[in-house]
Amino acid sequence: MRTSLVIVGAGPRGTGLVERIAANAPELYAGQGLDIHLVDPYPPGAGRVWRQAQSPLLWMNSHAEDVTMFTDETVDMAGPVRPGPTLHEWAGIDGRAFAGRRLQGAYLRWVYERAVADLPPGVAVHHHPRRALRVGGPREGRQQVWLQGRPRPLLADLVVLTLGHLDAEPDAEQSELADYARAHGLVHLPPDFTADSDLSRLAPGEPVLVRGFGLAFVDLMVLLTEGRGGRYDGDTYLPSGREPVLYVGSRRGVPYHSKIGYDLGGERPPLPRFFGPAQVDALLARPGGADFPGEVWPLVEKELGFAHYHRLFTAHPGRTALPWRDFEREYAVADPAGRAALVASAVPDPADRLDLAALDRPLAGRRYASYEELQEGLREYIAGDLARRHDPRHSPDAAVFLALLSVYGQLVRLGDVGPWWHGFFSYLASGPPGPRLRQMLALSRAGVLRFLGAGTAVTAEGGVFRASSTSVPGAFVEARALVEARLPHPTVERARDRLLRELHADGAAVTPDGLLAVDPADGRVLDRAGRPHPRRFALGPHTDARGAGAFTRPRTGGPAFRQNDATARAALTFLRALSGRAAARPPRPAA
Repeated sequence: MRTSLVIVGAGPRGTGLVERIAANAPELYAGQGLDIHLVDPYPPGAGRVWRQAQSPLLWMNSHAEDVTMFTDETVDMAGPVRPGPTLHEWAGIDGRAFAGRRLQGAYLRWVYERAVADLPPGVAVHHHPRRALRVGGPREGRQQVWLQGRPRPLLADLVVLTLGHLDAEPDAEQSELADYARAHGLVHLPPDFTADSDLSRLAPGEPVLVRGFGLAFVDLMVLLTEGRGGRYDGDTYLPSGREPVLYVGSRRGVPYHSKIGYDLGGERPPLPRFFGPAQVDALLARPGGADFPGEVWPLVEKELGFAHYHRLFTAHPGRTALPWRDFEREYAVADPAGRAALVASAVPDPADRLDLAALDRPLAGRRYASYEELQEGLREYIAGDLARRHDPRHSPDAAVFLALLSVYGQLVRLGDVGPWWHGFFSYLASGPPGPRLRQMLALSRAGVLRFLGAGTAVTAEGGVFRASSTSVPGAFVEARALVEARLPHPTVERARDRLLRELHADGAAVTPDGLLAVDPADGRVLDRAGRPHPRRFALGPHTDARGAGAFTRPRTGGPAFRQNDATARAALTFLRALSGRAAARPPRPAA
């Protein structure tokens, strides 16, 4: 009997795993044949998020030159490097362009087809356009993967879950808001992938409260403006008359920082410096695990500061008062208070100093006398962010961006560090393209977009939804529609994905934040006693080893690529041994 591997999820993460299987198979697998079953209702490669069936108005939020599905020598892995083109090289477009998601989907489909073509003879791939419902089977025996609409299960020697972002059942607050909306004839759109939300329920000209100011909001903004026939004439928005009026707020009250719009020339910070493998090894060795606020964050903060000041001192020495070598020597040994004093003496202009707390909460302590005053203040803030992120005089920002990528790659080894870090990283390093922020400014001037401020709170009372914020004390906005502009939190217990819920019920462990617990070495699913399952693996945002994404920037270490390689090698090694045992069995006697 041929050995069998079932991969549930055929989007970018599943595709990346197939690519690593193809790269490692010549070394690790010489079995009598292998069937790889890909289970996903969406097309292989693109998956749900990058599928062709979505609006052409939706963009990636990365430059095309910063997107690759291929490994390079910076990836710390045991398998071979298999180079390949970035998105812009493959598509023949400007590397600084922000490609549409449809084009990225076509690139992912091509990567998938190339990976399948690179598999050795005897390895066959079968796509099942269905949903996986349940995984069963003994720890030491073949697994059964039950599919929707299929009476008999797929038999698998190994199962790997590469599920990507998942829908979720509403939490207590969302359930209460949904119940209130039904009782009072209101519209409530819960957290969702924006391209799949029913936006037709949002009426033209009507106020809509929006909670969330990240990338999901940007998609919502685009679909409800240009998607309804509006257009831009330079920096002016010309409404179609079919747009609702969007009132947007969040905890920070501001959009994610713009993508950086210049190349970082010259010397780059040598990373990692204060948060690398040695520091992570020491944290992992601590009994009971590491405390993020008390033990991990101080190291991260020091690393980000090092990158910032390295760039400031080496690229803009006229704005410093010490030689870099002297500053670096004192910075390395100083405690937080000592570093603050050092920075104050060596960096004369406070605007050149890194203040992570102020970056994280730019409206903290700011109060506006009215919503109109807030609109002016927010437009000034967004315009300032745009100018700064496109001005190489502020290139320490780009160095901090590189440090954030480095830190993220190290943090993957620590497992689940809680949601705060992921939000902070996305806010600073994974914001929208600059043109999207210019569109926000145009929409604000046109009156189609209104800002609510920081600390936005929403209540349901008086037959409507009511939003207030700490930025304009005592003021509020009422509307009959509320949109939660964010992805659902990927908890196993609330996932609508039946397979994950069944896996948890069958004994799989979850973290305090609800993520599937996996072995950081190779992605094997852990049970509640901490034992790795010999035949079940999981990769992706629903696990406590989640990385920054299924694809990455070239030459940045690619944490997801490292994980894919480790899982592929573990799977192939297991399947080779299994195939060898099967080949060694004597043939059954004839009946």
